[in-house]
Amino acid sequence: MDQDIIVSKYAEATLTKNNELQFKFKINEDYLNGEDMFKVKVNIHDEKLAEALGAEEIIYGEEEVVNGEYLEVKKNGGNYILMAPLPLNIDLHIAELEKMIAEGNAVSIEVFNGKEVFGRGYLSNFSTEL
Repeated sequence: MDQDIIVSKYAEATLTKNNELQFKFKINEDYLNGEDMFKVKVNIHDEKLAEALGAEEIIYGEEEVVNGEYLEVKKNGGNYILMAPLPLNIDLHIAELEKMIAEGNAVSIEVFNGKEVFGRGYLSNFSTEL
């Protein structure tokens, strides 16, 4: 995994006050090889978390977010991505969620386009609005 594809100080999973999990991260543009369009795949590696979210992967830049279109590289502002919150179908304790995320192997981010994968990295920061 190429941890530097996401800027870790801007990457986190947040438990919202509505018992939803929201992924936020910033893409390091240096790894996009000059491409101006990309997609982001969030992989859920922890079985219990995947069951709670009802998915093992979420692709940002497809029908869930912008109707199959690629995301554009933003000039000067960086690529800060705030995904729509996903409801937890199973209640997980805050401490359990934090441990899953903080251990750094429950959620990974993959940045790609139709031709290549630009990089992958694990999300390891957790916050809560509760």
